[in-house]
Amino acid sequence: MNYAAKLSLCALTLVLGSSLAVPTMADNYNRRVLLSNQSSRDIVEFYGSNTGTTEWQEDILGVDALASGEEVDINFDDNTGYCMFDFLIKFSDGSETTEERFNVCDYGTLTVQD
Repeated sequence: MNYAAKLSLCALTLVLGSSLAVPTMADNYNRRVLLSNQSSRDIVEFYGSNTGTTEWQEDILGVDALASGEEVDINFDDNTGYCMFDFLIKFSDGSETTEERFNVCDYGTLTVQD
């Protein structure tokens, strides 16, 4: 094998090897969910965590509340690749509810009702 052929083979090996080591790009799933509060109570806290974690992440609403009849669009793309999320919803009257294994890649709306 001549020098030019060896150099080409080395270059090809480097290119192929480096492309396998690079993580894949985003999967292009839309992880946006419309949270629609159709209950008679205000939502004062809303937590969403992918099913790969055992702890709730930060309150997505922060200092805001989602009043009865209001909606908010939330992006759940946390760069982990997860589509399955658990939600914890806390209401103004002190009650709370959970929604488990909600697929944010397949469902575009989470409607909260009484």
